[in-house]
Amino acid sequence: MALASDEIERYARHLVLAEVGGPGQARLKAARILVVGAGGLGAPLIQYLAAAGIGTIGLVDDDTVSLSNLQRQVIHGTPDLGRPKVESAADAVARLNPHVSVVPLPFRIDADNAVDLIAGYDLVADGSDNFATRYAVSDACFRARRPLVTAALGRFDGTLTTIRAHETGPDGTPNPTYRCLFPNPPPPGSVPACAEAGVLGALAGVMGSLMAMEVIRAVAGFGEPLVGRLLMVDARAMRFETLSYGWDPENPLSGSGASAA
Repeated sequence: MALASDEIERYARHLVLAEVGGPGQARLKAARILVVGAGGLGAPLIQYLAAAGIGTIGLVDDDTVSLSNLQRQVIHGTPDLGRPKVESAADAVARLNPHVSVVPLPFRIDADNAVDLIAGYDLVADGSDNFATRYAVSDACFRARRPLVTAALGRFDGTLTTIRAHETGPDGTPNPTYRCLFPNPPPPGSVPACAEAGVLGALAGVMGSLMAMEVIRAVAGFGEPLVGRLLMVDARAMRFETLSYGWDPENPLSGSGASAA
């Protein structure tokens, strides 16, 4: 996909990177990325995907902007209070990069609509804030054969991984599913919501930016993905650690439990 003259100037710092260059930037322009959640993680993620020149960004979120969001959801501003988040985020993208097409999807993604929705995109980036959505999205990505970049926030910690469960590793073993890492959601009420526990605002920026790097890396085709690796960030100690995990042959998607899924 050819770049316009102003795009060549806009993406000049990408074009001089040997690992990206013209072919990588063209892949970014041709890509269709579905972002789940236009909140704390989605805010920096959306902005950096737009700045990088992702051609089409689908934004699915059924929430509206509230004052308590603005401590971390930096794609929205005070004038956006009460607006649907997908509309506010789409306007921010339009100001940032007119070459990016945004598809606002002002509804909740769930087990009933996820597969059909995801099938229209090349990759999914999930920054949702609840377990029901995370499991619905990860299961649907497996069934739709789409890569998934998924992150989560705690009070002062965050995690990030990439799921390519529809593919196999170099040794022929299936790549792990999200359920290989987290077989089941925690019991209701065992993990306090953000409104109850709080969250460090800048941490959302760090994790959302890391999500963007992982998406851009995957689309442009350089580096080593976080497949089978969980990146863990501890903001209190400013410590980054990586946990390796593998395919569980008993997982309900690609393992012996698949018939019950």
